[in-house]
Amino acid sequence: MHNLRGVDADVPLRSLVGIAGVSGSGKSSLALGVLYAEGSRRYIEALSTYTRRRMAQAPRAAVDSVEHVPAALALRQRPGVPGVRSTFGTSSELLNVLRLMFSRLASHVCPNGHRVPPTIDVAAEVAFACPVCGEQVHPPGAEDLSFNSTGACPRCQGIGVVRTVDDAALVPDPSKTLEGGAVVPWRMFGFNVQPDIAREFGVRTDVPWSELTDAEREIVLDGPEEKKHITVTSKKGVHDLDFTFRNARLTVTEELKRADTDKRLARVGRFLREGTCPDCRGSRLSPAARAPRIGERNLAEVTAMTLDDVLAWVPGVAGTLPADMRDMARSLAGTLVEMARRLVELGLGYLALDRAGATLSTGERQRAQLARAVRNRTTGVLYVLDEPSIGLHPANVDGLLGVMRDLLADGNSVVFVDHDVQILREADWLIQRGPVDDALAETAAAAACAAALSGVFAPPADQAP
Repeated sequence: MHNLRGVDADVPLRSLVGIAGVSGSGKSSLALGVLYAEGSRRYIEALSTYTRRRMAQAPRAAVDSVEHVPAALALRQRPGVPGVRSTFGTSSELLNVLRLMFSRLASHVCPNGHRVPPTIDVAAEVAFACPVCGEQVHPPGAEDLSFNSTGACPRCQGIGVVRTVDDAALVPDPSKTLEGGAVVPWRMFGFNVQPDIAREFGVRTDVPWSELTDAEREIVLDGPEEKKHITVTSKKGVHDLDFTFRNARLTVTEELKRADTDKRLARVGRFLREGTCPDCRGSRLSPAARAPRIGERNLAEVTAMTLDDVLAWVPGVAGTLPADMRDMARSLAGTLVEMARRLVELGLGYLALDRAGATLSTGERQRAQLARAVRNRTTGVLYVLDEPSIGLHPANVDGLLGVMRDLLADGNSVVFVDHDVQILREADWLIQRGPVDDALAETAAAAACAAALSGVFAPPADQAP
Protein backbone atom coordinates (compact mmCIF):
# COMPACT_ATOMS: atom_id res chain seq x y z
CA MET A 1 0.00 0.00 0.00
CA HIS A 2 1.71 3.20 -1.21
CA ASN A 3 5.26 2.94 0.19
CA LEU A 4 4.50 -0.04 2.44
CA ARG A 5 6.25 -3.08 0.97
CA GLY A 6 7.10 -6.36 2.66
CA VAL A 7 6.15 -5.08 6.12
CA ASP A 8 5.22 -7.47 8.93
CA ALA A 9 4.58 -5.55 12.16
CA ASP A 10 3.33 -6.61 15.58
CA VAL A 11 1.74 -3.63 17.36
CA PRO A 12 1.19 -4.23 21.08
CA LEU A 13 -2.26 -3.38 22.43
CA ARG A 14 -2.84 -1.18 25.50
CA SER A 15 0.50 0.54 24.89
CA LEU A 16 1.73 3.89 23.57
CA VAL A 17 3.18 3.08 20.15
CA GLY A 18 4.99 5.69 18.06
CA ILE A 19 5.61 5.46 14.32
CA ALA A 20 8.66 7.40 13.13
CA GLY A 21 10.59 7.79 9.91
CA VAL A 22 11.45 10.09 7.05
CA SER A 23 8.76 11.86 5.07
CA GLY A 24 7.08 9.61 2.50
CA SER A 25 8.17 6.39 4.19
CA GLY A 26 4.59 5.21 4.79
CA LYS A 27 4.01 6.20 8.42
CA SER A 28 0.51 7.57 7.87
CA SER A 29 -0.29 4.73 5.46
CA LEU A 30 0.44 2.23 8.22
CA ALA A 31 -1.37 4.17 10.95
CA LEU A 32 -4.41 5.50 9.08
CA GLY A 33 -4.53 3.47 5.87
CA VAL A 34 -4.16 0.10 7.60
CA LEU A 35 -4.72 0.17 11.37
CA TYR A 36 -7.49 2.77 11.53
CA ALA A 37 -9.08 1.75 8.24
CA GLU A 38 -9.35 -1.89 9.26
CA GLY A 39 -10.43 -1.14 12.84
CA SER A 40 -13.25 1.18 11.78
CA ARG A 41 -14.30 -0.99 8.80
CA ARG A 42 -14.60 -4.16 10.88
CA TYR A 43 -16.60 -2.37 13.55
CA ILE A 44 -19.01 -1.01 10.92
CA GLU A 45 -19.31 -4.44 9.27
CA ALA A 46 -20.53 -5.84 12.58
CA LEU A 47 -23.58 -3.56 12.36
CA SER A 48 -26.76 -4.32 10.49
CA THR A 49 -27.04 -3.77 6.74
CA TYR A 50 -29.70 -1.10 7.35
CA THR A 51 -27.32 0.86 9.59
CA ARG A 52 -24.29 0.42 7.31
CA ARG A 53 -26.15 1.98 4.38
CA ARG A 54 -26.22 5.26 6.29
CA MET A 55 -22.55 5.30 7.25
CA ALA A 56 -19.41 6.06 5.27
CA GLN A 57 -17.22 2.97 5.13
CA ALA A 58 -13.45 2.88 4.71
CA PRO A 59 -12.10 0.66 1.92
CA ARG A 60 -10.41 -2.60 2.83
CA ALA A 61 -6.69 -2.06 3.45
CA ALA A 62 -4.47 -3.44 0.68
CA VAL A 63 -2.56 -5.84 2.93
CA ASP A 64 -2.43 -9.61 3.35
CA SER A 65 -3.94 -9.65 6.84
CA VAL A 66 -4.66 -7.58 9.92
CA GLU A 67 -5.42 -9.59 13.03
CA HIS A 68 -6.91 -8.68 16.41
CA VAL A 69 -7.43 -5.00 15.60
CA PRO A 70 -9.96 -3.36 17.95
CA ALA A 71 -12.55 -0.74 17.03
CA ALA A 72 -10.61 2.36 16.04
CA LEU A 73 -10.99 6.14 16.19
CA ALA A 74 -8.73 8.53 14.27
CA LEU A 75 -7.72 12.02 15.36
CA ARG A 76 -6.39 13.34 12.09
CA GLN A 77 -3.74 15.97 11.50
CA ARG A 78 -6.28 18.01 9.53
CA PRO A 79 -9.76 17.57 11.03
CA GLY A 80 -12.68 18.67 8.89
CA VAL A 81 -13.55 22.36 8.94
CA PRO A 82 -16.59 22.87 11.21
CA GLY A 83 -19.81 24.44 9.97
CA VAL A 84 -20.93 28.02 10.55
CA ARG A 85 -22.82 27.03 13.70
CA SER A 86 -19.77 25.56 15.44
CA THR A 87 -17.74 27.47 18.01
CA PHE A 88 -14.92 26.51 20.35
CA GLY A 89 -17.51 26.34 23.11
CA THR A 90 -19.76 23.90 21.22
CA SER A 91 -16.93 21.70 19.89
CA SER A 92 -15.36 21.40 23.34
CA GLU A 93 -18.84 20.93 24.89
CA LEU A 94 -18.06 23.54 27.55
CA LEU A 95 -21.00 25.61 26.35
CA ASN A 96 -23.37 22.81 27.42
CA VAL A 97 -22.32 23.30 31.05
CA LEU A 98 -22.48 27.10 30.84
CA ARG A 99 -26.01 26.98 29.45
CA LEU A 100 -27.02 24.71 32.32
CA MET A 101 -25.48 27.14 34.80
CA PHE A 102 -27.34 30.13 33.34
CA SER A 103 -30.64 28.27 33.25
CA ARG A 104 -30.38 27.05 36.88
CA LEU A 105 -28.26 29.59 38.76
CA ALA A 106 -29.07 32.94 37.14
CA SER A 107 -31.41 35.76 37.97
CA HIS A 108 -34.21 35.95 35.39
CA VAL A 109 -36.57 38.60 34.05
CA CYS A 110 -40.34 38.40 34.51
CA PRO A 111 -42.74 39.23 31.64
CA ASN A 112 -43.05 42.80 32.97
CA GLY A 113 -39.30 43.36 32.96
CA HIS A 114 -38.55 42.94 36.68
CA ARG A 115 -35.34 41.07 37.48
CA VAL A 116 -35.96 38.16 39.84
CA PRO A 117 -33.08 37.05 42.10
CA PRO A 118 -31.76 33.46 41.86
CA THR A 119 -33.93 30.97 43.67
CA ILE A 120 -34.04 27.22 44.16
CA ASP A 121 -37.35 27.20 42.27
CA VAL A 122 -35.48 28.34 39.15
CA ALA A 123 -32.96 25.57 39.67
CA ALA A 124 -35.83 23.08 39.88
CA GLU A 125 -37.41 24.59 36.73
CA VAL A 126 -40.62 25.39 38.63
CA ALA A 127 -42.68 28.42 37.63
CA PHE A 128 -42.95 31.04 40.38
CA ALA A 129 -44.43 34.48 40.97
CA CYS A 130 -42.43 37.67 40.49
CA PRO A 131 -41.99 39.25 43.95
CA VAL A 132 -42.55 42.74 42.44
CA CYS A 133 -45.62 42.36 40.21
CA GLY A 134 -46.86 38.83 40.95
CA GLU A 135 -46.56 37.75 37.28
CA GLN A 136 -45.74 34.10 36.70
CA VAL A 137 -42.11 33.54 35.69
CA HIS A 138 -41.23 30.51 33.56
CA PRO A 139 -37.43 30.31 33.63
CA PRO A 140 -35.80 29.05 30.41
CA GLY A 141 -34.23 25.64 30.21
CA ALA A 142 -30.71 25.05 28.96
CA GLU A 143 -31.97 24.32 25.44
CA ASP A 144 -33.72 27.71 25.37
CA LEU A 145 -30.29 29.34 25.72
CA SER A 146 -28.80 27.59 22.70
CA PHE A 147 -28.15 29.56 19.50
CA ASN A 148 -28.66 26.29 17.63
CA SER A 149 -32.20 26.05 18.99
CA THR A 150 -34.84 28.39 20.39
CA GLY A 151 -32.21 30.76 21.80
CA ALA A 152 -31.04 31.87 18.35
CA CYS A 153 -31.04 35.55 17.44
CA PRO A 154 -34.08 36.09 15.17
CA ARG A 155 -32.18 38.33 12.77
CA CYS A 156 -29.06 36.22 12.08
CA GLN A 157 -30.64 32.85 12.94
CA GLY A 158 -27.84 32.03 15.37
CA ILE A 159 -24.78 32.45 13.14
CA GLY A 160 -23.71 35.87 14.43
CA VAL A 161 -23.37 37.48 11.01
CA VAL A 162 -25.83 38.93 8.55
CA ARG A 163 -25.58 39.11 4.78
CA THR A 164 -26.71 42.33 3.16
CA VAL A 165 -26.89 43.20 -0.51
CA ASP A 166 -23.92 45.18 -1.81
CA ASP A 167 -25.43 47.82 -4.12
CA ALA A 168 -22.06 48.53 -5.71
CA ALA A 169 -21.85 44.90 -6.87
CA LEU A 170 -25.32 45.04 -8.41
CA VAL A 171 -24.25 47.70 -10.92
CA PRO A 172 -20.45 47.46 -11.22
CA ASP A 173 -20.28 49.45 -14.47
CA PRO A 174 -22.34 52.68 -14.22
CA SER A 175 -21.59 53.50 -17.87
CA LYS A 176 -23.93 50.71 -19.01
CA THR A 177 -27.65 51.13 -19.63
CA LEU A 178 -30.33 48.86 -18.17
CA GLU A 179 -30.96 47.52 -21.65
CA GLY A 180 -27.22 46.89 -21.98
CA GLY A 181 -27.07 44.77 -18.82
CA ALA A 182 -26.14 47.29 -16.15
CA VAL A 183 -27.89 45.23 -13.42
CA VAL A 184 -25.75 42.09 -13.28
CA PRO A 185 -28.11 39.88 -11.16
CA TRP A 186 -30.93 40.32 -13.68
CA ARG A 187 -28.69 39.09 -16.45
CA MET A 188 -27.02 36.33 -14.41
CA PHE A 189 -30.19 34.78 -13.00
CA GLY A 190 -32.31 34.95 -16.18
CA PHE A 191 -34.51 37.98 -15.46
CA ASN A 192 -33.89 39.64 -18.81
CA VAL A 193 -37.38 41.19 -19.03
CA GLN A 194 -36.89 43.29 -15.89
CA PRO A 195 -35.66 46.37 -17.84
CA ASP A 196 -38.91 46.25 -19.84
CA ILE A 197 -40.91 46.19 -16.61
CA ALA A 198 -38.79 48.99 -15.14
CA ARG A 199 -39.68 51.09 -18.18
CA GLU A 200 -43.35 50.78 -17.20
CA PHE A 201 -42.41 52.48 -13.90
CA GLY A 202 -41.02 55.42 -15.84
CA VAL A 203 -37.36 54.41 -15.63
CA ARG A 204 -35.26 55.26 -18.67
CA THR A 205 -33.56 52.08 -19.85
CA ASP A 206 -31.56 53.50 -22.76
CA VAL A 207 -29.32 55.91 -20.83
CA PRO A 208 -26.28 55.03 -18.68
CA TRP A 209 -26.90 54.15 -15.03
CA SER A 210 -24.80 57.14 -13.98
CA GLU A 211 -27.25 59.51 -15.67
CA LEU A 212 -30.42 58.13 -14.04
CA THR A 213 -32.09 60.19 -11.33
CA ASP A 214 -32.03 59.04 -7.70
CA ALA A 215 -35.74 58.17 -7.98
CA GLU A 216 -35.12 55.99 -11.04
CA ARG A 217 -32.24 54.17 -9.35
CA GLU A 218 -34.33 53.56 -6.23
CA ILE A 219 -37.04 51.89 -8.36
CA VAL A 220 -34.44 49.60 -9.95
CA LEU A 221 -32.83 48.73 -6.62
CA ASP A 222 -35.86 48.58 -4.34
CA GLY A 223 -39.04 49.03 -6.42
CA PRO A 224 -42.37 47.40 -5.48
CA GLU A 225 -43.38 43.88 -6.53
CA GLU A 226 -46.13 45.10 -8.86
CA LYS A 227 -47.44 43.28 -11.91
CA LYS A 228 -47.03 45.18 -15.20
CA HIS A 229 -48.26 44.50 -18.73
CA ILE A 230 -45.33 44.44 -21.17
CA THR A 231 -44.72 43.53 -24.81
CA VAL A 232 -41.85 41.11 -25.42
CA THR A 233 -40.32 40.34 -28.81
CA SER A 234 -38.72 36.93 -29.32
CA LYS A 235 -37.82 34.59 -32.18
CA LYS A 236 -41.40 33.33 -32.06
CA GLY A 237 -42.92 36.75 -32.50
CA VAL A 238 -44.41 39.53 -30.36
CA HIS A 239 -46.07 38.59 -27.07
CA ASP A 240 -48.14 40.57 -24.59
CA LEU A 241 -47.40 39.33 -21.07
CA ASP A 242 -48.05 40.21 -17.44
CA PHE A 243 -44.87 40.15 -15.34
CA THR A 244 -44.21 41.01 -11.69
CA PHE A 245 -41.32 43.41 -11.15
CA ARG A 246 -38.41 42.00 -9.17
CA ASN A 247 -36.01 44.72 -8.12
CA ALA A 248 -32.26 44.13 -8.09
CA ARG A 249 -31.96 43.60 -4.31
CA LEU A 250 -34.92 41.22 -4.22
CA THR A 251 -33.40 39.22 -7.09
CA VAL A 252 -30.33 38.55 -4.95
CA THR A 253 -32.16 37.76 -1.70
CA GLU A 254 -34.56 35.34 -3.43
CA GLU A 255 -31.67 33.56 -5.14
CA LEU A 256 -29.91 33.32 -1.77
CA LYS A 257 -32.90 31.44 -0.36
CA ARG A 258 -32.62 28.92 -3.18
CA ALA A 259 -28.84 28.53 -2.92
CA ASP A 260 -28.73 24.91 -1.74
CA THR A 261 -25.22 24.13 -3.04
CA ASP A 262 -21.82 25.75 -2.55
CA LYS A 263 -21.70 26.59 -6.26
CA ARG A 264 -25.02 28.45 -6.20
CA LEU A 265 -24.10 30.17 -2.95
CA ALA A 266 -20.82 31.35 -4.50
CA ARG A 267 -22.71 32.86 -7.46
CA VAL A 268 -25.02 34.78 -5.14
CA GLY A 269 -22.25 35.63 -2.71
CA ARG A 270 -20.58 38.04 -5.12
CA PHE A 271 -23.51 40.42 -4.55
CA LEU A 272 -23.45 40.20 -0.74
CA ARG A 273 -21.34 41.50 2.07
CA GLU A 274 -21.10 39.98 5.54
CA GLY A 275 -21.06 41.88 8.79
CA THR A 276 -21.59 41.32 12.50
CA CYS A 277 -25.26 41.02 13.34
CA PRO A 278 -26.33 44.42 14.75
CA ASP A 279 -29.05 42.89 16.96
CA CYS A 280 -27.00 40.30 18.89
CA ARG A 281 -23.59 41.93 18.18
CA GLY A 282 -22.19 38.60 17.10
CA SER A 283 -23.21 36.66 20.22
CA ARG A 284 -25.74 34.62 18.16
CA LEU A 285 -28.24 34.76 21.05
CA SER A 286 -31.76 36.18 21.20
CA PRO A 287 -32.65 38.91 23.72
CA ALA A 288 -34.40 36.28 25.88
CA ALA A 289 -31.29 34.08 25.90
CA ARG A 290 -29.15 37.07 26.89
CA ALA A 291 -31.48 38.07 29.75
CA PRO A 292 -30.43 35.61 32.52
CA ARG A 293 -27.51 36.91 34.58
CA ILE A 294 -25.10 35.36 37.03
CA GLY A 295 -23.79 38.30 39.03
CA GLU A 296 -23.40 41.06 36.45
CA ARG A 297 -22.67 38.83 33.44
CA ASN A 298 -24.97 37.20 30.92
CA LEU A 299 -24.23 34.14 28.77
CA ALA A 300 -23.03 36.21 25.81
CA GLU A 301 -20.53 38.08 27.97
CA VAL A 302 -19.12 34.90 29.51
CA THR A 303 -18.73 33.09 26.20
CA ALA A 304 -16.87 36.12 24.83
CA MET A 305 -14.22 35.52 27.52
CA THR A 306 -11.16 33.34 26.98
CA LEU A 307 -11.15 29.90 28.56
CA ASP A 308 -8.53 31.07 31.08
CA ASP A 309 -10.78 34.00 32.10
CA VAL A 310 -13.85 31.75 32.37
CA LEU A 311 -11.94 29.44 34.71
CA ALA A 312 -10.97 32.45 36.82
CA TRP A 313 -14.63 33.60 36.95
CA VAL A 314 -16.46 30.35 37.63
CA PRO A 315 -15.18 29.59 41.19
CA GLY A 316 -16.79 32.80 42.44
CA VAL A 317 -20.27 31.94 41.17
CA ALA A 318 -21.35 29.97 44.26
CA GLY A 319 -20.60 32.93 46.54
CA THR A 320 -23.17 35.11 44.76
CA LEU A 321 -26.06 32.67 45.36
CA PRO A 322 -28.37 31.79 48.27
CA ALA A 323 -27.04 29.10 50.60
CA ASP A 324 -29.43 26.39 49.35
CA MET A 325 -28.12 26.78 45.79
CA ARG A 326 -24.38 26.71 46.48
CA ASP A 327 -23.89 22.95 46.39
CA MET A 328 -25.43 22.82 42.92
CA ALA A 329 -23.28 25.76 41.80
CA ARG A 330 -20.09 24.11 43.08
CA SER A 331 -21.00 20.86 41.33
CA LEU A 332 -21.58 22.57 37.98
CA ALA A 333 -18.47 24.71 38.39
CA GLY A 334 -16.42 21.60 39.20
CA THR A 335 -17.71 19.88 36.08
CA LEU A 336 -16.72 22.85 33.93
CA VAL A 337 -13.25 23.07 35.47
CA GLU A 338 -12.62 19.36 35.02
CA MET A 339 -13.73 19.46 31.37
CA ALA A 340 -11.51 22.47 30.72
CA ARG A 341 -8.43 21.10 32.48
CA ARG A 342 -7.08 19.12 29.54
CA LEU A 343 -7.83 21.93 27.11
CA VAL A 344 -5.71 24.30 29.19
CA GLU A 345 -2.93 21.71 29.51
CA LEU A 346 -2.98 21.40 25.72
CA GLY A 347 -2.43 25.14 25.43
CA LEU A 348 -5.94 26.25 24.39
CA GLY A 349 -6.67 28.53 27.33
CA TYR A 350 -6.28 31.65 25.16
CA LEU A 351 -9.29 30.79 22.97
CA ALA A 352 -12.62 32.56 23.53
CA LEU A 353 -15.56 30.21 23.83
CA ASP A 354 -17.49 32.10 21.14
CA ARG A 355 -14.61 31.79 18.65
CA ALA A 356 -16.02 30.44 15.37
CA GLY A 357 -14.97 26.84 14.81
CA ALA A 358 -14.01 27.52 11.20
CA THR A 359 -11.37 30.05 12.34
CA LEU A 360 -9.51 27.53 14.53
CA SER A 361 -6.25 26.15 13.17
CA THR A 362 -5.94 22.45 12.36
CA GLY A 363 -3.76 21.97 15.44
CA GLU A 364 -6.31 23.69 17.68
CA ARG A 365 -9.15 21.56 16.31
CA GLN A 366 -7.16 18.35 16.74
CA ARG A 367 -6.30 19.16 20.36
CA ALA A 368 -9.95 19.95 21.12
CA GLN A 369 -10.82 16.54 19.64
CA LEU A 370 -8.17 14.88 21.77
CA ALA A 371 -9.41 16.44 25.01
CA ARG A 372 -12.97 15.37 24.18
CA ALA A 373 -11.82 11.81 23.48
CA VAL A 374 -10.37 11.51 26.99
CA ARG A 375 -13.66 12.69 28.55
CA ASN A 376 -15.58 9.95 26.74
CA ARG A 377 -13.94 7.34 29.01
CA THR A 378 -13.91 4.56 26.41
CA THR A 379 -12.11 1.27 26.90
CA GLY A 380 -10.72 -1.25 24.44
CA VAL A 381 -10.54 1.31 21.60
CA LEU A 382 -7.57 1.90 19.30
CA TYR A 383 -6.83 5.64 19.02
CA VAL A 384 -4.76 6.61 15.98
CA LEU A 385 -3.23 10.10 16.18
CA ASP A 386 -1.67 11.76 13.13
CA GLU A 387 1.08 14.17 14.25
CA PRO A 388 -0.67 15.37 17.44
CA SER A 389 2.19 17.77 18.22
CA ILE A 390 1.37 19.97 15.17
CA GLY A 391 1.05 23.59 16.35
CA LEU A 392 1.77 22.61 19.95
CA HIS A 393 4.08 24.81 22.02
CA PRO A 394 6.90 22.81 23.67
CA ALA A 395 5.54 23.89 27.05
CA ASN A 396 2.31 21.99 26.35
CA VAL A 397 3.91 18.67 25.35
CA ASP A 398 3.41 17.32 28.88
CA GLY A 399 -0.32 18.00 28.52
CA LEU A 400 -0.43 16.01 25.28
CA LEU A 401 1.43 13.12 26.85
CA GLY A 402 -0.91 13.25 29.83
CA VAL A 403 -3.93 12.92 27.53
CA MET A 404 -2.44 9.89 25.80
CA ARG A 405 -1.57 8.28 29.13
CA ASP A 406 -5.16 8.84 30.32
CA LEU A 407 -6.44 6.98 27.26
CA LEU A 408 -4.11 4.11 28.11
CA ALA A 409 -5.15 4.13 31.77
CA ASP A 410 -8.74 3.50 30.67
CA GLY A 411 -7.68 0.36 28.81
CA ASN A 412 -7.33 1.80 25.31
CA SER A 413 -4.47 1.52 22.82
CA VAL A 414 -2.73 4.54 21.28
CA VAL A 415 -0.75 4.64 18.04
CA PHE A 416 0.66 7.97 16.94
CA VAL A 417 2.67 9.30 14.02
CA ASP A 418 5.03 12.16 14.82
CA HIS A 419 8.37 13.80 14.07
CA ASP A 420 8.82 15.44 17.47
CA VAL A 421 11.61 13.66 19.32
CA GLN A 422 10.25 14.81 22.71
CA ILE A 423 7.03 12.94 21.98
CA LEU A 424 8.68 9.89 20.41
CA ARG A 425 10.94 9.36 23.44
CA GLU A 426 7.86 8.78 25.61
CA ALA A 427 6.55 5.89 23.49
CA ASP A 428 6.48 2.43 25.02
CA TRP A 429 7.27 1.00 21.58
CA LEU A 430 8.58 2.55 18.38
CA ILE A 431 8.12 1.45 14.78
CA GLN A 432 10.79 2.95 12.50
CA ARG A 433 9.80 3.31 8.86
CA GLY A 434 12.40 3.67 6.11
CA PRO A 435 16.17 3.08 5.98
CA VAL A 436 17.75 4.00 9.28
CA ASP A 437 20.94 5.26 7.62
CA ASP A 438 18.97 7.65 5.40
CA ALA A 439 16.98 8.82 8.39
CA LEU A 440 20.18 9.56 10.28
CA ALA A 441 21.50 11.54 7.34
CA GLU A 442 18.33 13.61 6.92
CA THR A 443 18.16 15.63 10.14
CA ALA A 444 19.57 15.85 13.61
CA ALA A 445 16.07 15.20 14.91
CA ALA A 446 15.98 11.89 13.10
CA ALA A 447 19.35 11.07 14.60
CA ALA A 448 17.95 11.73 18.06
CA CYS A 449 14.95 9.57 17.18
CA ALA A 450 17.24 6.73 16.16
CA ALA A 451 19.06 7.12 19.48
CA ALA A 452 15.74 6.84 21.26
CA LEU A 453 15.16 3.58 19.42
CA SER A 454 18.21 1.99 20.99
CA GLY A 455 17.21 -0.86 23.23
CA VAL A 456 13.52 -0.48 22.36
CA PHE A 457 13.31 -1.83 18.83
CA ALA A 458 15.84 -4.22 17.42
CA PRO A 459 15.28 -6.07 14.13
CA PRO A 460 16.24 -9.72 13.80
CA ALA A 461 19.99 -10.17 13.27
CA ASP A 462 19.50 -11.66 9.81
CA GLN A 463 17.42 -8.73 8.53
CA ALA A 464 18.36 -5.23 7.49
CA PRO A 465 16.87 -2.44 9.64
